[in-house]
Amino acid sequence: MSERYTIISADSHAGANLAMYEEYLAAEWRDAFAEWRGAYKNPYRDLQDDGRTRNWDNDRRVNEQYDDGVVAEITFPNTVPPFYPTGMLIAYPPKNDEEYRRRRAGIDAHNRWLKDWCDEYADQRCGLPQIFLENIDDAIETLEWAAAEGFRSFMMPHVAPDVDLPGLWSPHWDRLWAAVQDLGLVMTQHGGNGTPNYGDDPASGLIFLMEVPFFAHRNLSHLVMSGVFERFPGLRYVMTEQGTAWVVEELRRMDMYHRQISSGRVGELGFSADVVLAMKPSEYFERNVWIGASFPSPGEAEAIKTLGTHKVMWGSDYPHHEGTYPYSVESIQRAFCEWDPADVRKVLGENAAGLYGFDLDALAPLAAEHGPTVEQVATPLTEIPKGATSPAFFKK
Repeated sequence: MSERYTIISADSHAGANLAMYEEYLAAEWRDAFAEWRGAYKNPYRDLQDDGRTRNWDNDRRVNEQYDDGVVAEITFPNTVPPFYPTGMLIAYPPKNDEEYRRRRAGIDAHNRWLKDWCDEYADQRCGLPQIFLENIDDAIETLEWAAAEGFRSFMMPHVAPDVDLPGLWSPHWDRLWAAVQDLGLVMTQHGGNGTPNYGDDPASGLIFLMEVPFFAHRNLSHLVMSGVFERFPGLRYVMTEQGTAWVVEELRRMDMYHRQISSGRVGELGFSADVVLAMKPSEYFERNVWIGASFPSPGEAEAIKTLGTHKVMWGSDYPHHEGTYPYSVESIQRAFCEWDPADVRKVLGENAAGLYGFDLDALAPLAAEHGPTVEQVATPLTEIPKGATSPAFFKK
């Protein structure tokens, strides 16, 4: 039998439907939920049509992932929990205390559902419960619950620039970082939120599309340059579905400024010795940061080599339209066909297993049955699948 790869997707999405969430909602919120649900209409097509059941239907989801060569996953939220205007991954923060209380009740329901959903395939699923940043005490309470329930990571929200919260560079968050470090949880951020409110002008959606990478990418410099990883060396931070190639230039730029800051000045700006990092920014990246590379192209695969094949984890973005399903193996061929198999193993599964705590021995029988062969991945892709919609097939 030909040797096969174990594929762990570092980027997938799941969630319950509203009827399921109601079962996990605290009793005090049931009447309010009934009123909210009666007035709510979902605006998202991928949660309306037949594809929506991929978010929670075990048989459909597991079999489709097996057909796609994937045997395990790190799972972000996707569906709309109680009291949310849209999917929690992209929803703008609550506007007032009452909305915060309602949304927290909805997120608590999602997190409890997620625990049971992951336990159904415990060796294959690493779910990411969500916290709010509006109240650090509540956030820490949720993280303590998550760690006690066996979660190994959580989804860290972004901070939008027009929200009344300090930036992630502020010592305001040190109590949160200390809790994350002490609990041993991996902090995972996903692209797609943290942007300003662009309003409803004709071009608002276009501007969001153009700027959403910037507002996700900037967290790397916020956490590194402000000394968060210096003060909390045990933090483990993952940036998922935010691209890959940009990190190479960002590390070069941070290292350049670090050299200049170490001399006391950058142009007309002076800096005191207490803001000079003990290590180079790229060294904190090496110690504390990983990249979840969603649907990487051949060009991004080259950037992975520069960053280090031990620092990056492949993801399919299932079940999203821009994801690689059902052509994940073909997308992997396109990006990695010329790679050394040892490096392919790292990016497709070993890195995620080591960081998120998957048992590769437990996954081995599934990989032997469903994973692509080494020879298959090493075969150059000669034709893009006709039904492919992922950027993995159209970017250089």
